[in-house]
Amino acid sequence: MLIGPYVNGTAVVVGGLLGALAGRMLPERVRTALPLTFGLCSVGLGIKLVIEVKYMPAVVLAMVIGAVLGELFYVEKGIGKAAGLTRGIVNRFLPPIKGLTHEEFTEKFVAILVLFCASGTGIFGAMHEGMTGDPSILYIKTVLDLFTSAIFATMLGYAVMTIAIPQVILQVLLAMLAVVILPMTTPDMMADFSCAGGLIMIATGLRICNIKLFPVANMLPGLFLVMPFSHLWASLVA
Repeated sequence: MLIGPYVNGTAVVVGGLLGALAGRMLPERVRTALPLTFGLCSVGLGIKLVIEVKYMPAVVLAMVIGAVLGELFYVEKGIGKAAGLTRGIVNRFLPPIKGLTHEEFTEKFVAILVLFCASGTGIFGAMHEGMTGDPSILYIKTVLDLFTSAIFATMLGYAVMTIAIPQVILQVLLAMLAVVILPMTTPDMMADFSCAGGLIMIATGLRICNIKLFPVANMLPGLFLVMPFSHLWASLVA
């Protein structure tokens, strides 16, 4: 029986609720500083994951082709539309958080959606639990997500809680597929997968800090390509 995805999703809901409630009481300078701090942490964790790479050319090729596919299929644009719809629905039932334009909200919502749903910790943790029944990796992510969702909810409001829905769905699907996927992977493939996730986390952190608005959602197809590319590179080139 899966436990980790539901515990992780619950943490996002609770953290989002607490952050949205506390947001009104926090000074503006605190609400501005906290996301910047987490953006920096995202960059640091991404760098750590990138260092573990085995076949960097395979990762680069997967990310480039993945980004092209993301652009062609307008992945980020579609997520942005869903984010705007989510904000409208949530604001009908709960007090809206003021001070952000629609464009600013969409930019930040897409960034944290990728951060929560596409992190290497979450994806590998779900696969690990599906294969072994051990939810410990997702428990670690749960603690991080509790505080992270609270931080961003001070700025984006109750809409942050809705991220739990795609997060849980993705983790459950990955856990169910893990029995098929994990036996076919190697440590080198996992290292390259972590590197791809790390690159996305670096881009996400820079976007959260408003340093560079990378189209992080359009990079996501690269995550699905990197393991096959890593395997082919190891078999045909390395």
